Amino acid sequence: MKSQTAEKYQWVEITGQAAFAPRDGAGALVFNNKMWLIGGWNPREKDRAFFPRICNNEVWSSVDGKDWTLVKPGTFGTQSFDPDNDWEGRHTAGYGVFKGKMWIICGDANQKHYQPDIWNSPDGKTWTRVNPGQKPPWMPRVLQHTVIFKDAIWVMGGQTMTGFVEDGAPQVFYNDLWRSTDGIRWDKIEPQGDIWEPRGMIGGAAVLNGRMWVLGGGTYNTPLTPSRKYFNDVWSTADGAHWTCHTNNAPWLPRSYHDVAAFDGKLWVLEGAYPKSGETSRNRNDVWCSADGVKWIEMPDTPWKPRHAASVFVYAGVLWMVAGNNMESDVWKLVCLP
Repeated sequence: MKSQTAEKYQWVEITGQAAFAPRDGAGALVFNNKMWLIGGWNPREKDRAFFPRICNNEVWSSVDGKDWTLVKPGTFGTQSFDPDNDWEGRHTAGYGVFKGKMWIICGDANQKHYQPDIWNSPDGKTWTRVNPGQKPPWMPRVLQHTVIFKDAIWVMGGQTMTGFVEDGAPQVFYNDLWRSTDGIRWDKIEPQGDIWEPRGMIGGAAVLNGRMWVLGGGTYNTPLTPSRKYFNDVWSTADGAHWTCHTNNAPWLPRSYHDVAAFDGKLWVLEGAYPKSGETSRNRNDVWCSADGVKWIEMPDTPWKPRHAASVFVYAGVLWMVAGNNMESDVWKLVCLP
């Protein structure tokens, strides 16, 4: 029997094949009354024209989820790429809307090096590097969780990727927090009391009731730590220093590469990867919501295919699910029923 909450919502397919090539880990921002899809990862040979270096630096926008406009063509991996004025292709980076611009906060390690650059743009077409010639003090790391909260950019968690980058940096799994109001100067926030275990691999951001939330997450395997970790605990903070654990075991399975959001006065956890015995990861298509982080309700009968590292938007009064590791360019929205 469906709960009253579940009966409020319905998934609607907008398109099974949008104009952009399939991808996962693409940035998902809402800016100037549009949805913006930024970069992404696709290793398939048949899509190599769009992803010559596995990750690309395209930017797409849409006002309705059906029709998408290529605002900035992909140049990374081509002769026209200008590293002084454009960012390398990437996925699972930090993304946010801050001070009237879209921001990209560092990147991944798929190019066999860390991407310590921070960029912003007023239009999605022209990008400016905010920190030329310098690195954030919290580098090197990837898979960090990035949230815009209380007029600042927050970066938390993540890890080094010794299996991808051979720069001599030690293996580290982080649970620290850093805060910046300009993307250049960063303050480390020291926790006062308990805090979540080291992790990252969380897409999107959830800010609700004056608090930012950490919902699950995990760590990527490395040569020294061959097993990944997966979490399903729920934490929140009003200031970055004092954290509250709302539950150590939410009813949804532990997961990573999932997406989180705040929508319709609730926290949302969508899709992600969780292993079965003998497998590295298993894509999921379950969707959960909670008003308080403690009591969770599952939305039944999710119609879209299992995936992880999707692009999730809260836009035009609905929740959007776009692409991901299902490697299809599908677009869905969750509407509130009257």
